[in-house]
Amino acid sequence: MDYGLLVSTFTRQLDGRKLTQQRLLYECLRGAILDGRIAQGSQLIATRTLAAELGMARNSVIYAYESLAAEGFVVSTRHGTTVARVGLARAGHSAGAVKRVAELSRRVRGLRRDGDRMHDLLPFVPGVPDLEAFPLAAWRRCVERAWRQLAPHHLGYGRIEGQPALRHAIAEYLKVSRGVRCEMDQVFITDGTQTSLDLCARMLADPGDTAWIENPGYGGARAAFQSAGLRLEPVAVDADGLAPRPEQWHDAPPRLIYITPSHQYPLGSILSLERRLGLMENARAAGAWIVEDDYDSEFRRGGVPLSAVQGLSEDAPVIYLGTFSKTMFPALRLGFMVVPRYLAASIAGTLGEIARRGHVAEQIALADFIDSGQFARHLRRMRQRYGQRRDALEAALDRHLRGSVTVSASAGGMHLSARLELPLADTAVSRAAREQGLIVRPLSTYRLPGTPLAQYNGFVFGYAGVPPGAIDGLIARLARVIDALRPPQGS
Repeated sequence: MDYGLLVSTFTRQLDGRKLTQQRLLYECLRGAILDGRIAQGSQLIATRTLAAELGMARNSVIYAYESLAAEGFVVSTRHGTTVARVGLARAGHSAGAVKRVAELSRRVRGLRRDGDRMHDLLPFVPGVPDLEAFPLAAWRRCVERAWRQLAPHHLGYGRIEGQPALRHAIAEYLKVSRGVRCEMDQVFITDGTQTSLDLCARMLADPGDTAWIENPGYGGARAAFQSAGLRLEPVAVDADGLAPRPEQWHDAPPRLIYITPSHQYPLGSILSLERRLGLMENARAAGAWIVEDDYDSEFRRGGVPLSAVQGLSEDAPVIYLGTFSKTMFPALRLGFMVVPRYLAASIAGTLGEIARRGHVAEQIALADFIDSGQFARHLRRMRQRYGQRRDALEAALDRHLRGSVTVSASAGGMHLSARLELPLADTAVSRAAREQGLIVRPLSTYRLPGTPLAQYNGFVFGYAGVPPGAIDGLIARLARVIDALRPPQGS
C-alpha cells in the first residue's frame, strides 16, 4: 500500500468534511481494503508510524484500527494488524469472473414514467387539486386540536384498521353522499389509493391470476397489479364505460376487475347502469372481485354525483376505494377501503401481518374536519371552481385548437381528455409543450401494451390547479407548439 497516497487522500478529504480525524482515517482504510488497494493478508503500518506520517494522535489511529477489527476487516496478532482474508476480491479481478448487473424484477420493469414529475406543478398536470384554495387555517385548527387530544398510547403504530373516529366519519359520509352500504367496521384506513390497490392485489389474488384493467386506464392500478405478479387483461372503454367482450369472460376470466365508473380515467366516461348491473352479475358468476376506484366523483357537475357501484347490492363483490389526495391535498397521504361485511374480519387479521398504520393525529383531525361540516363546505366550493375552470378550458380549446382536437364528453371531475386529429404523435407534442412550461400528458401512455398507438392519440388536461384567467393564454401557447410541429402542407 502506498501510504503516501493514503496520506494525501486523507488530507484532501479532511478539507471541508465534518468528520473527526479518526473517523475519516477509518473510512479511508476501509475503502482501500474493499477496493483492493490494501491487499488481503498484508500487514498494516504500525499505529505509531502512521500517526507520525498523518500528524495526528496515535490514539486516533488506534481507534480506526479497532473499528476495522470490530467489523472483521482486520485481525490483530502479536506481529501487528493484518488485513483479513475474507474474499474481498475486486469485481472482475478473479480469474474467469463474469460481471453481471443486478436488475429490477420483471414485474416492475417498464413502470417508470419519464417526463413530468408530481412535484413539478406546472399547468395542466393531472391529479393535483387547487392547493391555493384549500382552507389551510381551518385545517390547522383541526390538527392543533388533534394533537392536544393525543395521549402517550397514541404514539405507537395505531390501530391497523384506522382511528375509530375517522372510520365512523367516512362511513356516515359515504352513506349519504355516495350511496355506499357500509358501517364503520367495514372501513379500513390506508395511506392512499396506491396502497389500497397494492393491498387488494396481494390479499384478493395470487400471482398468475388475471386482473381486468380499463384500457386506456390508470397507470397506478397497472403498476400495483403487475408488481403483484398478476396477468393484465386490457378491457376496452367506450362512452358507456368498461366494455368487456362476451368471450373475455370465458377466455380470460378475471380474479380482479378494476373500474373507475363515476369518471373514467382518463377518458371521462360514466359506466352505465345496465353495464354496472351486468358487471356485478358476471363478476359473481366468475368468483371475481370488483375494485371500484371512486377518486374524484365529488366533483361531478350538472347534478349530484352518481351512486357507487358498491351500493347496488347488499352483498356486492366490490372493494370500494377512496382517497383524500384529491378532495383535500396529496401530502395528507390518507385513503380508505370499504370491504364487504363478511370479509372485514379476515381483512383485519391479514392487515395486521402485512401493514402498519400511522398518521394518528392526521386521522383524528380529518374526522373533526368531516364531522364539523368543513369538508362538505370545501367540496361545494371546489366543485364550483372546477366547473368554471373546465368551462374555460373547453372554450379555449374550441377557440385555439378547433379542428385539431376533439374533446371527450365528461361530467366533471378534475381532468378532461382530447383526441388529437392531426398526423402528429401525442408524445412529441407533450415533449415540446414541456419545454414551454406545460404538462400535457399523452393519452397514448395510458394504453396497455399491444393497443394500437393511433387508437388513443391525444392529451389529458388536468385543470384543477389552473386559474381560469390563465387558461386561454396557456392553450394559445399549446396551439403555437402544435403549429410548429405540423408537417408542411403537401408533404
